[in-house]
Amino acid sequence: STGRLGALLAEEALRRGASVTFVHGRPSVSPTVRGGVHDHLTMIAIDTVQDLIRTLREELPKGYDAVIHNMAVLDFEPAEIRPGKTGSDEPEWMVRLVPTPKAVRLIKELAPQTFLVAFKLEIGKARDELVASALDLLKKNRCDLVVANDQKEIEAGEHTGYFVDPSGEVVAVAEGKDAIARTLIRLVAERLNRRPPQAAG
Repeated sequence: STGRLGALLAEEALRRGASVTFVHGRPSVSPTVRGGVHDHLTMIAIDTVQDLIRTLREELPKGYDAVIHNMAVLDFEPAEIRPGKTGSDEPEWMVRLVPTPKAVRLIKELAPQTFLVAFKLEIGKARDELVASALDLLKKNRCDLVVANDQKEIEAGEHTGYFVDPSGEVVAVAEGKDAIARTLIRLVAERLNRRPPQAAG
């Protein structure tokens, strides 16, 4: 994952007047803004899944209207990390991989009122299968919207995003990263505008 879609999402949100906190892996693409600086853009660089978890714990209590979680997070990581270089004279090096924590699952626990968008990537699935998989992810993680897409289509240059809501309905379809970014930010804005105002606490 290059991070290009995340950058496009941030650019579109900024263009519409939002304040954006952009959490990114260090080598990924960053949002392009005029002059290289934007008053409403905060950049947070991370290296590991644990960095992401820590960032969510630090940031979400501050109160975000929406979280768009489209980062390609590792599903597995080494159970043990050796400091320094491993010598080439070792006869073998066994690496055991263990599941990483599910960052998306943590978001509604920390910020139940935040509008949560997640992404579901499958490989070689028909549209109906993609939608079913997206709905399953949505229910398990209490998402408000899931964007489903297929790796084979992306590799073929036909990146289609299916926007699935909690009813299982495909509320929009967009072709290409630019259109997906524009459509998603529009949908998030529309849904946030429909929400009743929060009572003062």
